[in-house]
Amino acid sequence: MSTTTMATSSNYWEDLRKEARQLENELDLKLVSFSKLCTNYSSSNHDQQTRSRSDSFGPSQDNMIVAMTTEVEQILARLSVVNDKMAEYTNTPGASSRNAALMHTLQRHRDILQDYTQEFHKTKSNFFSLREREDLLGSIHRDIESYKNSSGVNNRRTELFLKEHEHLRNSDRLIDHAISIAMATKENITFQRGMLKSIQTRVTTLANRFPAINSLIQKINLRKRRDSLILGGVIGVCTILLLLYTFH
Repeated sequence: MSTTTMATSSNYWEDLRKEARQLENELDLKLVSFSKLCTNYSSSNHDQQTRSRSDSFGPSQDNMIVAMTTEVEQILARLSVVNDKMAEYTNTPGASSRNAALMHTLQRHRDILQDYTQEFHKTKSNFFSLREREDLLGSIHRDIESYKNSSGVNNRRTELFLKEHEHLRNSDRLIDHAISIAMATKENITFQRGMLKSIQTRVTTLANRFPAINSLIQKINLRKRRDSLILGGVIGVCTILLLLYTFH
């Protein structure tokens, strides 16, 4: 192979290494920013007061994370392409003289790519797991808030139901009191009815015995009248005799 060809091949390899290092540095910065953004997102969702402020900026944060995720994935794809080109270069005839050094360099770049890929997928997986949990907790909080907001109406309805129930209980008490008075009145009427029946029985008994009593009374009256007539006759005779004695 000519010197010019070797120099060109060497420059091509150096260009690939330079591009790989540039992409690795850019990828390192992107992963640090991506990790900080995910951490800030989780911290804001764990803070109740910050969460109330971040709700209005939630969509912008989500857009930033989605955009950064796309950028990191693009850089990883570009770095993977560069590594593939470097692997192809190691298989060229001109690189056989220093194949060991090239393979060592390629393996180091592949390890770096693998580490960055694992770190990215780990951070991404942790973020989306946290986001799913926060969405679930947010749904629960919204349900609780909705319940609290509707609890005023429910309490008002419950209060009305309790008042209506109290009115029904008072009505039941009045009805029970009226029934007890009616029962007592019924007992008194029943007792008076018994007394009237007893009096009626006695009157009937006396009425059945009245003819005999009436006859006895008539006999007594006749005797009294007869005695009165006899006494009056005696007194009259005595009076006449005294008058005759007095005038003679």
